[in-house]
Amino acid sequence: MASTAKQVTAAFKLAEELYAAYGVSVEKALRRLTEIPISLHCWQGDDVGGFEHAGKELGGGLAVTGNYPGKARTPDELRADLDMALSLIPGSHRLNLHAFYGEFGGKKVDRDEIEPAHFKAWIEWAKERGVGLDFNPTCFAHVKAASGFTLSHADKGIRKFWIEHCRRSREIGAAFGKALGSPCVTNVWVPDGFKDTPADRQAPRERLADSLDEIFKKPLPSKHNLDAVEPKLFGIGAESCTVGSAEFYLGYCITRKKLLCLDSGHYHPTESIADKISSVLLYLPEILLHVSRGVRWDSDHVVTLDDDLRNIAREIIACGDPGRVHIGLDYFDASINRVAAWTIGTRNMLRALLIALLEPPAIRAAEVAGDTTARLALQEEAKGLPYGAVWDFYCHSQETPVGGAWLADIRRYEDAVTGKRR
Repeated sequence: MASTAKQVTAAFKLAEELYAAYGVSVEKALRRLTEIPISLHCWQGDDVGGFEHAGKELGGGLAVTGNYPGKARTPDELRADLDMALSLIPGSHRLNLHAFYGEFGGKKVDRDEIEPAHFKAWIEWAKERGVGLDFNPTCFAHVKAASGFTLSHADKGIRKFWIEHCRRSREIGAAFGKALGSPCVTNVWVPDGFKDTPADRQAPRERLADSLDEIFKKPLPSKHNLDAVEPKLFGIGAESCTVGSAEFYLGYCITRKKLLCLDSGHYHPTESIADKISSVLLYLPEILLHVSRGVRWDSDHVVTLDDDLRNIAREIIACGDPGRVHIGLDYFDASINRVAAWTIGTRNMLRALLIALLEPPAIRAAEVAGDTTARLALQEEAKGLPYGAVWDFYCHSQETPVGGAWLADIRRYEDAVTGKRR
């Protein structure tokens, strides 16, 4: 049963009083939460299909499982689904696009020919809704990526093709940032790697570094575009050596002053990116996060409110300036309603951030005082504080559904729209 506005407000008032007793300003926490955008990933809506042509293989270690009906088949359908998801998520957010989601008017436009004009409708959509745009070159699902190598390919012609694609992607990102008045984070990820043990790991890494340097040669205003690069531990078909490893890209970012993308599914299953955030921010002014939920490997499950997510959110807030951390989601689950997947994941990311913003200051004070007993005791007590009542009030104040009421909206949308797609 849905809570009434009166019930939500009453519960919030009690929660606010309790948090105040712990030295927490709920008003300040909510104000800060409204300032943190989450970048929703367009590829959840259509199973990483894009709009170049139908039926292509993803490749690059990527796989989408499930066949839930109703995926978006056109840009207009995808934008409609995004509108639905955004209506159920409190706050103002962003959209992360891949290059093969351009609109090409039925013409064959190869990756090294894309231009800002192919994304005109996306810019207009974003401008009308006050949504920022982020961008990614698409270095997979293409004949010139079939070997498993792109920017580190031994063939100079193949490298030249992908360099031009990434170069144009940066220009498109800058066009987004200029049109929307908000910097676009343009993130480069390539699937390059070896299925079995390579004889030479250094040469492909040298080629990758040279290719990236060529891509980033032209300076672009940071008020329009921010460059990021993304490492990975392994991918399907690249189990033995990933050219763009964590160590490779950390060194590259520090020496070239680029944003490092930390993807929560791109490390060992026992390794969390939460602990990496403070380390990397010591050496880089800004970073990018791709938040997903790996189950045993980089399986990109929908983000849930688990310990790992809460730890990631806490580190973002604890580092003092959330503006230095660009938060994007990166998962694709085709086994459930796709609009619901966006809604669940984004609301959970925001809820984790709220919990972090509501952390009692006495926890850190105890640590500074060397009282580790009090620190542990307060950390455990904080887990029982009524953040749920504050979250419900935030949703209500942002005119979005409270609690699980959004699921009824999803069902109505499914009956009227997505369920009729064949």
